[in-house]
Amino acid sequence: MNEGARDGVEQEEGRLSTTALARKLNIPAQQLFTTLRDYGWIERSGESWILTPKGEFEGGTYHQTRRYGRYIVWPESLIHHPLLAAIESNQRINAASMRRYYPLLHARQINRALAELGLQRHSIIGWELTERGKALGGLQEESDNSGAFYVTWPHEIIDNPVIHRELTRQSDQSQQLAPAPGAEPDLFTSSAAASPCIGVDGHKLGSPLEVRVCNWLYLAQLAHAYQRALPTEELVLADFYVPEGNVYIDCWDADIPARALSGKLHKRELYRSLKLRHIEINAADAERLDEVLGRGLLAFGIRC
Repeated sequence: MNEGARDGVEQEEGRLSTTALARKLNIPAQQLFTTLRDYGWIERSGESWILTPKGEFEGGTYHQTRRYGRYIVWPESLIHHPLLAAIESNQRINAASMRRYYPLLHARQINRALAELGLQRHSIIGWELTERGKALGGLQEESDNSGAFYVTWPHEIIDNPVIHRELTRQSDQSQQLAPAPGAEPDLFTSSAAASPCIGVDGHKLGSPLEVRVCNWLYLAQLAHAYQRALPTEELVLADFYVPEGNVYIDCWDADIPARALSGKLHKRELYRSLKLRHIEINAADAERLDEVLGRGLLAFGIRC
């Protein structure tokens, strides 16, 4: 039985899955999941959603099937609940408001991800909509204050499986604890999500910090090499190399084994003695790469 067939059975029984309830309310399913979370009716447990006491009070229960396991169902009468009826289904969203669904990504990261998918492009006047973006309902907007271009999207863009997969892949939301026994499957977790040590560009990387740096460089449209040799007779490898500007980048994780630390300190000395351009990214910089990498590269004449 597919999702639609499953929902049909639930509707006959007067109980609706969260996805079926979203269809009844004519809103994106992921918007309803997020709204129910914000209301405190459901919460995440690993990669699944489970009911809270408040959700149980509102009539939420679990439904068990052999094929789908246990998942949350709701009384059909909830389509008239004042909180759910008040949800704005026709509002448009931009990269900043999409952060509600991807809180570990910044608006610039979301904009770059949408650009990488070919939905918009960055220019000196801002983010410009492409034909492919128009096909998905994007609208070109202009800021009243600055005149900068930006793009707005229909709210259902968050249910687009490709966009959701890519934004989830670039955030840490896919790195969850194991689900609680019997918890409802998360309809929005992609089974095809990449390993946390594979970058968006396919680079196989050594740590989550390297993944963040690699993804940042790729989405900023900067050509870069991984494990690039320094210009020395001795074989010493930089974590990343940006040929535009001849900049080497190294990642310093929180816990570095003694042998690896010795090698990094040696490499740091080589950068200094050879006067090579380099940037060091520490574990504490992971959440502010726009500031650290952006400013570091700008100091070497690279705008991104």
